[in-house]
Amino acid sequence: MPEPATHPEDLGRFFVARANAGDVDGLVALYEPDAVLDTPAGPATGTQAIRAAFTRLLADRPTFVPGEARPTLRAGDLALTSTRLDDGSVTVEVARHQPDGTWRWVIDQPRAAG
Repeated sequence: MPEPATHPEDLGRFFVARANAGDVDGLVALYEPDAVLDTPAGPATGTQAIRAAFTRLLADRPTFVPGEARPTLRAGDLALTSTRLDDGSVTVEVARHQPDGTWRWVIDQPRAAG
């Protein structure tokens, strides 16, 4: 089982490491079961759709480079995370604190700007 995110800031770092390792299951573990991930083909909602999206994304073994994490904004059990990537694009995610103390993404917009 992949290491869980104990802080919302862990999610982006884990995403890059797991994507570069080709770990689709590890990526899916970063999301709540009913999460929504925006993709070029439209929103992927739920574990199966997110798994399929990452399987397609990682098929060509792309390399992911960590970007500049922006400050996390928190409101209770929710956190807004975002990263400015090297190409100038910006990711935006909403994470939720889980009952077990970990954090998982609920909404992921990988290309909010740029």
